[in-house]
Amino acid sequence: MVSEELTMLYLRHFGLQQTPFSLTPNTAFYVDLPQHHEALEVLTTALNVGEGFIKVTGEVGTGKTMLCRKLMNEAPDDWVIAYIPDPYLSPVELRWAFATELGLKQSDTIDNQQLVQLLQHCLVALAAEGKRVVLIIDEAQALPDDTLEALRLLTNLETEQRKLLQVVLFGQPELDKRLASYKFRQLRQRVSFSYFLRGMSYYEVQAYISARVDIAGVRQPLFSPGALKAIWKYSRGIPRLVNVLSHKGLMLAFGENKLQVDTRHLRYAAKDTEDVRDHNASLNPIWLGVLVSSLMIAAAAAWHFRGLWL
Repeated sequence: MVSEELTMLYLRHFGLQQTPFSLTPNTAFYVDLPQHHEALEVLTTALNVGEGFIKVTGEVGTGKTMLCRKLMNEAPDDWVIAYIPDPYLSPVELRWAFATELGLKQSDTIDNQQLVQLLQHCLVALAAEGKRVVLIIDEAQALPDDTLEALRLLTNLETEQRKLLQVVLFGQPELDKRLASYKFRQLRQRVSFSYFLRGMSYYEVQAYISARVDIAGVRQPLFSPGALKAIWKYSRGIPRLVNVLSHKGLMLAFGENKLQVDTRHLRYAAKDTEDVRDHNASLNPIWLGVLVSSLMIAAAAAWHFRGLWL
């Protein structure tokens, strides 16, 4: 209850209608950055022309899951989307996960060969209805080797005119390294379109923060120019880290009863963020950020609740 009250006070303090920097990939907060726009263009173009495999890779936190959800939310009515968020599956588990997404019921009496036949019949039926089946796999770098091969064999299901199944792989750069190996050369040759998500530039970080704050209901700048530069520097342009640092910066400003985040707030926020510290040796000792962050949040609660009691 106290946490909910504190959140409401935090939002009210800045005039926000909702939290602008949540780590949940909410497509309502999607910002059409150039790299995300280009990636969506690649995906939609490749899927519309019927290509078998499309691959999107990027470092952790660069917005792959957000992009994945954006693609699914905007899929045309004639697309049938099968989504697998956890790909650490055996070949049989992958086939059943795909079959379940297509509406088939799992049964212990169906062997692997029968399952493949059922999938083919289902795909043929959907194609006859004018449907385009798209299998989307998130975190694809975690696919076991034999499951990757089973995935390639699934795409052999086709008619003389078209592929019955298209596959979109979202993964970390480790996926590129794995596909570069000799044993995956057949699958690699089937990847007709690919895109690598880069981090944001300084100006893109500015636009990203401004857009999310605006979506959350505030038009005035909540971050000083120095704070924006610090976020870009410490985050390395990675959207997830931008969200983490921005949220912590706002919490620290809230704790001091200030309406704008400054560079000092961001330095404390960076000290309290492990992945940032790993890339910035000057941010040690690590306990300082944790201590200051905790004190500021406690001070925020005390200050605002005292105001309510008076």
